Amino acid sequence: MRTPISRPSLRPYLPYLQRAALPHDGLTAQFLGTSSVLLSDGETRLLMDGFVTRPRLLRVAMGRIAPDRRLVRAAVERLGVDTLAAVVCAHSHYDHALDAPLWALETGAELVGSRSTANVGRGQGVPARSVRVVEDGDTLTYGGFDLTFLTSLHSPGDHYPGSIDRPLVPPARARAWKTGTVYSVLVAHPRGRLLLHASANHRPGALRGHRADVVYLGIGNLGKQPAAFLRAYWEEVVTATGARRVVLVHWDDFFTGLGRPLRPLPYLFDDLDTTMSRLLPLARRDGVDVVLPAAWQPSDPFAGLG
Repeated sequence: MRTPISRPSLRPYLPYLQRAALPHDGLTAQFLGTSSVLLSDGETRLLMDGFVTRPRLLRVAMGRIAPDRRLVRAAVERLGVDTLAAVVCAHSHYDHALDAPLWALETGAELVGSRSTANVGRGQGVPARSVRVVEDGDTLTYGGFDLTFLTSLHSPGDHYPGSIDRPLVPPARARAWKTGTVYSVLVAHPRGRLLLHASANHRPGALRGHRADVVYLGIGNLGKQPAAFLRAYWEEVVTATGARRVVLVHWDDFFTGLGRPLRPLPYLFDDLDTTMSRLLPLARRDGVDVVLPAAWQPSDPFAGLG
């Protein structure tokens, strides 16, 4: 029986589960839940968000939260990423930026994002030389990767709007991790072009003229929005970039640790079934491949696209 605390089953969507792959040229992507994605071409490694602490709901709602260095170190070891070129935050909510400073400290990476993200880093002791603030349209190069930052919007119902205007020292209330600037990140590599689009919203026209083969598409909270909102979102992000594959991110229950299989959020927070019932027909109409990523698993985001 469906209740607010029950959740959709992943069983109907198993045919969309991404297959493990070891591409011949070494370009891999690994999903770490929410919108955290590790990209590597064998020489350079980049991480989006890197949120692995995933505090439980009760602590988020009523207590103070802090990054768990033990969990970050365990993730570094499991992924074999003792060095990273950059950790990039899509925005500064705790489910994106909580752990990013620790990744920077553990791997020597630059911490890249908004002024709010910079203050998250400063609050955890990331040195100034390792903090990079970006603006709309900026492009940064790391090895064979060119990253272009395009401002976007958070999904409707932002619980923690605003900016972080001074160093944020944890532990603190979850609301202290305010949104800051939201970025959609276009990643260009000789192997192909990716768009990391973590938040289920868009600035009309912002992505026109930008091309991507694959979009890592945030779908959090889409199940609570009108059907017309999802259609506009699809047109403005997927259709506008000409993407041939969509990898769905930010659908999982991020109050559950990564030591357990990923599962959708309860209906109280979102409705994955509604999202998929509206999104899959658009994908079939446009000939776009839809993929549901598995946690930790190396995959080739461009496999089979030609």
